[in-house]
Amino acid sequence: MRAASPYEEARDELFQQIMRCGVVGSAPEDQRDWFDNTMEYLTERYHELAPSEVEELRVLGERFAQPPKERKVV
Repeated sequence: MRAASPYEEARDELFQQIMRCGVVGSAPEDQRDWFDNTMEYLTERYHELAPSEVEELRVLGERFAQPPKERKVV
């Protein structure tokens, strides 16, 4: 088994925190504040990450935090 990269560790930690902190379904401004603070934390914790990787993590996290889309019966 190979060790997870800092990016993979940060991604997994971000997803776990989204689920644990109840970000899904919260108000957009609350989500924005939460992501601002959390990304700052992840940047300090995973100093190996490039700024582009931090941006990518935020995009992934914001998508992950969206409520599931309803399927329409066709």
